[in-house]
Amino acid sequence: MMQSISTLPPFLSLAIWVPIAFGLLVLAFGRDSNAGMVRVGSLIGSIVSFALTLPLISNFDNAAHGMQFVEKSPWIERFNILYSLGIDGLSLWFIPLTAFITVIVVISAWQVIQKRVAQYMGAFLILSGLMIGVFCALDGLLFYFFFEATLIPMYIIIGIWGGENRVYASFKFFLYTFFGSLLTLIAIIYLYKVSGGSFDILTWHRTPLTMREQIFIFIAFLMAFAVKVPMFPVHTWLPDVHVEAPTGGSAVLAAIMLKLGAYGFVRFSLPITPDASHYMANFIITLSLIAVVYIGLVALVQKDMKKLVAYSSIAHMGFVTLGFFLFNDMAVQGGIVQMISHGFISGAMFLCIGVLYDRAHSRQIADYGGVVNKMPKFAALFVFFSMANCGLPATSGFVGEFMVILGAVKANFWIGLIAATALIFGAAYSLWMAKRVIFGKVANHHVAELTDIGAREFVMLGLLAAAVLAMGLYPAPFTDTMQTSVADLLAHVAHSKLP
Repeated sequence: MMQSISTLPPFLSLAIWVPIAFGLLVLAFGRDSNAGMVRVGSLIGSIVSFALTLPLISNFDNAAHGMQFVEKSPWIERFNILYSLGIDGLSLWFIPLTAFITVIVVISAWQVIQKRVAQYMGAFLILSGLMIGVFCALDGLLFYFFFEATLIPMYIIIGIWGGENRVYASFKFFLYTFFGSLLTLIAIIYLYKVSGGSFDILTWHRTPLTMREQIFIFIAFLMAFAVKVPMFPVHTWLPDVHVEAPTGGSAVLAAIMLKLGAYGFVRFSLPITPDASHYMANFIITLSLIAVVYIGLVALVQKDMKKLVAYSSIAHMGFVTLGFFLFNDMAVQGGIVQMISHGFISGAMFLCIGVLYDRAHSRQIADYGGVVNKMPKFAALFVFFSMANCGLPATSGFVGEFMVILGAVKANFWIGLIAATALIFGAAYSLWMAKRVIFGKVANHHVAELTDIGAREFVMLGLLAAAVLAMGLYPAPFTDTMQTSVADLLAHVAHSKLP
């Protein structure tokens, strides 16, 4: 891949460090006594951060090969470690998506969080910058720094503002994801050695490796990325963490943090170890199909709304990993589109559950029924997101899954057929939950006392609904930006790197 230093303003650095700077300012000067100013300052910081990501879209060249908006400067010169940033069509949309979800999360916490407001807002702003750093980093060690640093604010968010078992959940989250990444560090150091002393990711893409080396490196990366996605069978941490995390934590975890692992496959595993990727493809496809089908069935029997949506996230992310390892342009593009779409839909689903929990203090499906009678505006949005979650045409949920299924049929009809069953399961668990929670007569006095969403919550959910609908009706801006990068990736993966 080619890269040239950008002559534009350092938009990537601004996208990373502006939210972190706002987060540090909020932590330094925010107190519960001035919580109102903290909320306003955090909202301004998140909106400014989101605005700084928009020039990336407007200045992106869809036809250009290689990295764009490249920034490069020495970091630790002794070991040839660079502060190197850049994006292509594979990573472009995740940067504004991360900043946008942060704006939504700040709005969602406006009235819900009453204690340690500065710490809560600051943690999310810092987390936003770190996650954007993951999508921008072109230096292996810089990527690892951002990748691991994201664990700290999320660990704090779950551990302080989570549910009754928050300490257990935060430790489980940290240990699973941290230990999964240790082998990745070994692989990064090994690549530094065999590439002649470079941490440059694009140099690693060109470094010849034996099949044995590639398999070792592929497995090392798989340990980190599979846990983060999460893939079956290392998915067991996710439902527990979602149940205990606060609403904002669940939204960011599902919308963005799971994508860090899937992004790792297209930035590291496929281009660095193409021969091993082909060799291990059937294994990854099998695990992905198990996630799509089996985890969909597991979601169907859940009684807790958060657990149901958590399991559905695992099933939907199974489409992503399936698409990546089918090695055709339709499937890979579908996987990336599915990642973006899932960011909007899963975040919205968890925020909807948070709206109900804030009022009735229960996530059990059995505790609801007839919500539409008391919350008609909320009910309309909840049903819309539930339909998007099961892949309703004209919503973003349909586009990515349909592209992956088309790509799967192109590769192997039976893989496509099995993947398509997920649409049936998705409709079953999403719409059955909506039926039991939203429709029917008012179930009990708790539901009878519910009040409909106000302007703040309507704006929060309305923005997400608009994004889901816009992407579903007109996906071309998303798919056009990634076509060249996906074609370059597949051309690279098609050639052996064996010495």
